[in-house]
Amino acid sequence: MLHVVIAHDGTAPGTFERRMKIRPDHMAQGEKMMDAGQFLFGGAIIDGAGKLAGGVLIVDFDSREEIDEWLQEEPYILHKVWDRVEVHPFLVPPQFLSLLPKYAEVSV
Repeated sequence: MLHVVIAHDGTAPGTFERRMKIRPDHMAQGEKMMDAGQFLFGGAIIDGAGKLAGGVLIVDFDSREEIDEWLQEEPYILHKVWDRVEVHPFLVPPQFLSLLPKYAEVSV
C-alpha cells in the first residue's frame, strides 16, 4: 500500500549541520529501500530561503506498522533532524498510472 511521508526538519540550532553529516546514511537507507521496492520517489522540501527543510517520500509498505518500524531506524529521526513526520495513505491518480502500472488496481 502506498503512503506519502511528509517529514519536517527541526528548527533547533545545529539541525542543518546534523542533516548534512547524516545525509549519506539517509541516502544509503533510501537506496536499500528502493532495491526492496519500498521507496518509489522522494525529495527535499525547500523553505522560503532556499534551504532544506524536510522531505516528501512515496513509500510502499504492507502496513502502517512496517512504516513505523522503518521510521524507528531512519537516520534523520535517530539523529533528530526530522522533528515532525506525517504519514498518509496515497492513491495514484489515473493520469499517472502509466508511470506506476502496479498500482492501477488500487486507484479511484
